[in-house]
Amino acid sequence: MTAYANMTAEQLQQEYQAVTGRFEALKAKNLKLDMSRGKPGKAQLDLVSDILTVLKTPEDCMDGKIDARNYGELSGLPSAKKLFAEILGCRPEEVFVGGNASLNLMYDVISKGMTHGLLHSPRPWSQEPVRKFLCPSPGYDRHFKVTESFGFELITIPMLETGPDMDAVEEAVKDPAVKGIWCVPKYSNPQGYIYSDETIDRMAHLKPAAPDFTIMWDNAYCIHEFDGDFVPFRDILTLCREAGSPDMVFEFASTSKITLPGAGVAVFATSEANMAYMNKLLTVEVISYDKVNMLRHVRYLQDKAHTLALMQRHAAIMKPKFDAVADALDREIKPLGIGSWCRPKGGYFISYDAMPGTAKRALALCKEAGVVMTGAGATFPYGVDPQDSNIRIAPSLPPVEELEAAIEVFCVCVRMAALEKLLGK
Repeated sequence: MTAYANMTAEQLQQEYQAVTGRFEALKAKNLKLDMSRGKPGKAQLDLVSDILTVLKTPEDCMDGKIDARNYGELSGLPSAKKLFAEILGCRPEEVFVGGNASLNLMYDVISKGMTHGLLHSPRPWSQEPVRKFLCPSPGYDRHFKVTESFGFELITIPMLETGPDMDAVEEAVKDPAVKGIWCVPKYSNPQGYIYSDETIDRMAHLKPAAPDFTIMWDNAYCIHEFDGDFVPFRDILTLCREAGSPDMVFEFASTSKITLPGAGVAVFATSEANMAYMNKLLTVEVISYDKVNMLRHVRYLQDKAHTLALMQRHAAIMKPKFDAVADALDREIKPLGIGSWCRPKGGYFISYDAMPGTAKRALALCKEAGVVMTGAGATFPYGVDPQDSNIRIAPSLPPVEELEAAIEVFCVCVRMAALEKLLGK
């Protein structure tokens, strides 16, 4: 295969005719394939469905002297706090155990900042004349939508292989209107990067102008390796405490991609001072979250070691899917020099950077051929990718055979879009 940059105009036209022929043949198959979100596949759900039978009797619902079926324990069962503290590397008293979705807890923190202010807020954020939030990009679209929905001005921070560009972050936080930053520190969404020790240290040592600046540390993939051994990560709560800013961070995690996404357990971890403040606000909102489900997870997951063993079983399902995508890209795209990507070792996504100006066209072609993917631009604030380049690939949901069909369509479509760009069509 010859790189497109080395082809003559005549060769590019011949290539375009050949690729267009492949596209029409694929479209004729009337495929209906979904790669739009990072959902676990059926095999993963089946793997953990025995969690549904962990609690069988009234006696099974007792957590020490606490009856999980009743009201109370707003911040979660002690056993659940202990389990998640072990997984995250923090202290049980720093853990709040909520419902099934960490996104809901993230929204709640931002919402409380808007209505009441956070612990060190001079006033509720809604009363600030200007409010801004830092968004490392490419990043997670749902993060950006939360702050966008509350009227924040979203500031794009470039993502490097080591994490957010900390020079840009340190400059941005000099503005007192900047109230926080979104972070996915391990197997970042969508690139699969792991923040470097230097990045994490600099994040913990930030000295923002806003006294209520908050690091929203979404550790969604904290134990989600699918290729290789578990990679330890540093406890951001301890680092912030040691740096003299113990209240600057809220860390989030969930079991959504460990057990059942629709019936998991989500947590936030933060300083004890933040915890007391949030408990005061949350007690008006909710009496308690689903403690029966918390206890079900405690009995099923047991401890960190047992949970990591379960994640290796997930990995055996996930790795062939990621390999199928990366192998196809290596085979179909790499020799042509029209895109770039990396092979992540964990998380749920592959980030593909197409030839600038072609991502929207490529995904429109995919849709035409029956393959639905996350929209172009979704990984940037306001859904606008200034380069029209980044595409998030989510390999987890389809079985491998469907995934191979979908990635064949994807490769043909990015080739077709690139050729149209080069030929001026």
